[in-house]
Amino acid sequence: MEHDDRIVATRLKKDEEELEVSLRPKYFNEYIGQKGVTDNLKVYIEAAKMRKEPLDHVLFYGPPGLGKTTLAGIIANELGVNLRITSGPAIERAGDLAAILTNLSDNDVLFIDEIHRLNRAVEEILYSAMEDYALDIIIGKGPSARSIRLDLAKFTLIGATTRAGSLSPPLRDRFGVISKFELYTPDELVEILRRTARILNVPIDEESLNELAMRSRGTPRVANRLLKRVRDFCQVKGTGAIDAEITNKTLKALGIDKRGLEILDREILTTIIQRFKGGPVGIDTIAASIGEERVTIEDVYEPYLIQAGFLHRTPKGRVASEEAYIHLGFPLPEEGQLSFSTGTDTLAD
Repeated sequence: MEHDDRIVATRLKKDEEELEVSLRPKYFNEYIGQKGVTDNLKVYIEAAKMRKEPLDHVLFYGPPGLGKTTLAGIIANELGVNLRITSGPAIERAGDLAAILTNLSDNDVLFIDEIHRLNRAVEEILYSAMEDYALDIIIGKGPSARSIRLDLAKFTLIGATTRAGSLSPPLRDRFGVISKFELYTPDELVEILRRTARILNVPIDEESLNELAMRSRGTPRVANRLLKRVRDFCQVKGTGAIDAEITNKTLKALGIDKRGLEILDREILTTIIQRFKGGPVGIDTIAASIGEERVTIEDVYEPYLIQAGFLHRTPKGRVASEEAYIHLGFPLPEEGQLSFSTGTDTLAD
């Protein structure tokens, strides 16, 4: 199975794009969660409208699936301007960026997803566009080469990244508003699921909403995906209305437990606990033990295990937490045995 096809994958799947767009809120009064971010943005947007100026450039960072693209669309709607969406990998050459920027109108919003993956040559051209609303282009080669400056419409760039540390300092410093997205609380996810069920015209009880929220890894995209899978089971094996019985039956079939862990998540933790006495153990040793690639474990599985408190990364390797022992039903190690500073495996394994 492709890792992006996992039911709890936070990346958007190709076949989900159309439906996700229909579920996205259009204005702040429909948007749930990220209250600190949205409250500040409301002030900045209102001030920009009062001055009749473009909103300052905005950078969103945080895990995927938390609503960064959605909030970019809301900003454009609240400003009453056009939104142009692209991504870092899609802008391969300076000419691609120039074509996008020269087609923007005054105060328009340009959203660049995965902005940390911009080509360095493209990124350098973006500097003058962000600061001076101009493009410096070299025409010709050798001694006959000359530079011309193209004036651009004043626009707002919204960048989104899951790796803020991968942005170059010159690019990061050109954003006037930098906002971090946090994982959602179960209560916020319940409200998102209730709204989605209403849009999809699916009756659902409160117990099912709470159960799905608890297993959604704090991520609206995962919550909506789980709801759609429960809807499928309900239509085929249920009564047409989602209740606790069909919800639990669906989640069991999908292998999603009470904390949102799937089969390989549990296998990673079980391997560390059973075969390596809870750790520390090197990432390459774990990868070899479960037959997965190191990069897959680091990029796909570890982030949530660490965020949820099941796994610790230490200088000497990975360590399963007491919470992992309890959740998986293993007896806790004797006092002093669970240590973050013992063991021989290293992260360099």
